[in-house]
Amino acid sequence: MESEECLRTILNIVRIVNTAHEVFQEVNRNSRRWWVRPVNISREEEGFYRTCIKQLKEKDEEHFYKATRMSVAKYNLLLSLLKQRLKRFSNRKPILPETRLAVTLIFLAQGCNFNVLSWSFKLGVSTVRKIIYETCDAIWDELHDAYLSTPNAHELRDIASKFYVKTGMPNCLGAIDGKHIRITSPRNSGSLYYNYKKTFSIVLMAVSDANYVFTYVDVGALGSQNDGGIFARSAFGKKLLNGTLEVPSDTNLPGTTNSFPYYYVGDSAFPLKPNLMRPFPGRHLPEDKDKFNLALSRARVHIENAFGILANRWRVLHTTIHACPKNADKIVLATVVLHNFLMLQNDRNYFTLELADHSEGNREIPGRWREEANSLESFQPRVANRSTANAFQLRETLKEYISNNAV
Repeated sequence: MESEECLRTILNIVRIVNTAHEVFQEVNRNSRRWWVRPVNISREEEGFYRTCIKQLKEKDEEHFYKATRMSVAKYNLLLSLLKQRLKRFSNRKPILPETRLAVTLIFLAQGCNFNVLSWSFKLGVSTVRKIIYETCDAIWDELHDAYLSTPNAHELRDIASKFYVKTGMPNCLGAIDGKHIRITSPRNSGSLYYNYKKTFSIVLMAVSDANYVFTYVDVGALGSQNDGGIFARSAFGKKLLNGTLEVPSDTNLPGTTNSFPYYYVGDSAFPLKPNLMRPFPGRHLPEDKDKFNLALSRARVHIENAFGILANRWRVLHTTIHACPKNADKIVLATVVLHNFLMLQNDRNYFTLELADHSEGNREIPGRWREEANSLESFQPRVANRSTANAFQLRETLKEYISNNAV
């Protein structure tokens, strides 16, 4: 009798265990995460690249440009430069380099949300993020040596010649400025990235030549710093301020026997140094100082236009970038080197005359980028570093030359 009850008890336990196991398997089967979501399995046939981008590439170059900010020819050239870096090998069918590049360019050009790209291209959100960060890395690594390399002495003298012809500023090697790029608040960062506009940002510091091409870039400084401080901490700024920056040897001002150093121009937030000119402070200045400030402004406006064109073409810079500072740096650097790539490749769609400030007869026409309601945030002017007597004397010499040779 006891043995029968024991047997029934054992059978009940076995039945309960089997039932529990079946329930567990069913629950696990219904709640498990997919390796690839069912809706994304048809990516190759129904994804945005095949249904839209590929068709635009083959049949509608105008709208292909609007989507990617480059012509089909420039896209194909860029793809050929990046293809080896973008190839992936996997047991599953890998995402093609063409798709990776298209996802990244649309993100940079349109400022799309990661989720929108995920739904459009039938990719996971984390996959989209990874693709964008990896492709931005590849764009910078593969292009910056060719399209954002430090100019040599011959190239710097050529830049100075173009500035003189366009602005009347002799020996000018470039215009320097910085902009805030908005990002989401980084974790555990406190107020490090909190700027005077009450947003979180990283700083893009850059130098532009007379053709709106960037010749130097530094990104990633904390938004809470001012541009003079950021400049002093950058590799470029340190060299310029301590006199170790490689610039051409002093040369005579045009039409004179006065030897004068080559220099960069910046606004009042930058220090006055022998190789860095800034405007005279104050209002209602004497005519000679006013002429100097006007000529310097004509040169400095080139960096404003370079930033304006950059942000107009790569709309992600108008958004708040939802990425940690390290990945936001990658995104910004990719837009800068793509800007140079397309400017130096003379892409006529990318840069048009009306996009930048220009003259028509005696009229100054503002660039179309200035119509943007949400332009990049500029720095708040701060007190600049102390200047040497030599720097003040050099500015006086340059002022006299410009006053007597105003364009």
